[in-house]
Amino acid sequence: MPIRTTVVGSYPFPGWLEFASQNLDRFGPADIEEMINDAVIAAIHDQVTAGLDVITDGEQTRLDFNLSFYGFIKGIQPNHDETRKWGPAAHDQRGKHSIVDKLTAPKGLGAVAEYQRLKRLAPAGPVLKTSVPGPYTLSGRLLPNETYKDRFEITEALMPLVRKELEDLVAAGCTEITVDEPSMSCYAYKEDTKRFVDIFNRTVAPVVGKCRLSTHLCFGNFKGRPVGYRSLKPMLPDFLDMSVDEIHIEMANREFAELELLAPFAEKMNVAVGIIDVKNYYIESVEDVKERINRCLKYVPKEKLSVAPDCGLSQTARWASRKKLENMVAGARSIL
Repeated sequence: MPIRTTVVGSYPFPGWLEFASQNLDRFGPADIEEMINDAVIAAIHDQVTAGLDVITDGEQTRLDFNLSFYGFIKGIQPNHDETRKWGPAAHDQRGKHSIVDKLTAPKGLGAVAEYQRLKRLAPAGPVLKTSVPGPYTLSGRLLPNETYKDRFEITEALMPLVRKELEDLVAAGCTEITVDEPSMSCYAYKEDTKRFVDIFNRTVAPVVGKCRLSTHLCFGNFKGRPVGYRSLKPMLPDFLDMSVDEIHIEMANREFAELELLAPFAEKMNVAVGIIDVKNYYIESVEDVKERINRCLKYVPKEKLSVAPDCGLSQTARWASRKKLENMVAGARSIL
């Protein structure tokens, strides 16, 4: 079997969608629904044309992989005082929210509707995947208050909302789900990693064994820049106890540093290796891809290896994303 080719979740917006999202008051509900469908069709087209085994909807309805979910959560409101407006792009420009009431999501978090749209629009063949942020990452831009005194208490309040969304995705027929927890990998160097694993495992417990469950652990990609301490060492050995079928680890933008640390992960689970750098406009050639895969195969058996971009492609121009994916798939298929 050829090496499995997959993606993390996001895909760049078409230019017209980015313009439209900044001028929604000029469109009616039917116009907006048509735009959403067209954008998802475009994302599907690029991924299918590249030949990917696993595709997503490109997260075309999310202005942010994480903050967009705040639109579904009751009990919060934007806190404009917490945001730096000008200067070089950084994570402190993403905005924070104040908690003003009990955290609930009476209509879910929106991922089920995204999956149903993807299922309706995608052709037969590729596996359809949906990505959902985990509760620790989702808590990152919410400010503690008297009810929720720190980030971990906010995380515990969000956990049932994420867990319910995962259950609903499985009930809707979704067979592959990624739970994004980049905040855990970013802060593993200074937080209790056993506590992280406990949070993750309690979140996914209802869907373990009911789908192909993966997690994406990266070091941040806001405006093409990382935010965390970029090392796998603080994650080990505790992250080996995460209840997942597959773990996704970025490697390309770190020049494959600590590649040998893939081996202990591969002993416990499948490993999706980021071999395409989404922070760089160098287009990896097919030969580059082949060379990188062969390096990975020294530590991960072929039957356990998938290849993917380092992170979501939302911060990478569409013309580059298309070519990077095409070469990634061609390189993976050439490995005998």
